[in-house]
Amino acid sequence: MTGRLILAGTPIGDVDDASPRLRRLLVEADVIAAEDTRRLHALAGRLELKPGGRVISYHEHNESARADELLDVVADGGTVLIVTDAGMPSVSDPGYRIVTRAIERGLPVTSAPGPSAVLTALAVSGLPTDRFCFEGFPPRKPGERARAFELLAGERRTMVFFESPHRVDVTLAAMADAFGDDRPAAICRELTKTYEEVIRGGLRELAERAGAEQLRGEICVVVAGAPERVTATTAELVAEVLTRADAGERLKEAVAEVAAAAGVPKRDLYAAALAAKPAKGPRATS
Repeated sequence: MTGRLILAGTPIGDVDDASPRLRRLLVEADVIAAEDTRRLHALAGRLELKPGGRVISYHEHNESARADELLDVVADGGTVLIVTDAGMPSVSDPGYRIVTRAIERGLPVTSAPGPSAVLTALAVSGLPTDRFCFEGFPPRKPGERARAFELLAGERRTMVFFESPHRVDVTLAAMADAFGDDRPAAICRELTKTYEEVIRGGLRELAERAGAEQLRGEICVVVAGAPERVTATTAELVAEVLTRADAGERLKEAVAEVAAAAGVPKRDLYAAALAAKPAKGPRATS
């Protein structure tokens, strides 16, 4: 007998999105490895079925240790089903490590495709879908988050992020600092659920609204890629920064706006502007 490791997508909100294949696999699989066993049993109850095999926990804290235990079942000809709380396993959820281990052991891996918060948010955002990238959860620490967004300032593809409702306002504000206040974006909240909401606008506007409304629920943030523009040289950008600084604008503010408009890292432009800024001469003495 040939065993199988199957990664299956579960509903991200509406239980009716469960595929017929997922329903069948929940009954037929020898082992169901669930991110949260209580949620798996709750899902099965809403689907009016009973898992046919053994249900065990498989989450970020034990996925490496349990991988071989599960793959031994596959090697012996059994079917192991991997499910997470919502969406596709391995997309910011457990799954990646057991897949890589299965490949190392030469065991078959397949998928029962299903709902994905990333693709759903992208589809309803109204932003370009021909080229996109998934960036997961942004760093929590302000400095690391700012540096991460600086590196993405020139990204041309539409970007999809996950974020906690408790941090979405500060994350959007940091994006506005790095990408520009008016960069188009969408907050996609509670997708496929009763209170689904998609809020579209510029990053700064969305940051202010998220702070004022204290949004709740599962949130995806979709951000337009950097617009195509004529590439300016570092010297030209520095000259623009210094001109604005000479006119009375703070150097850091000038750097932030010019870097966001040009799609270049703010830190690099700031260093170049400091190096090019004329040094102040010594004070006159009497």
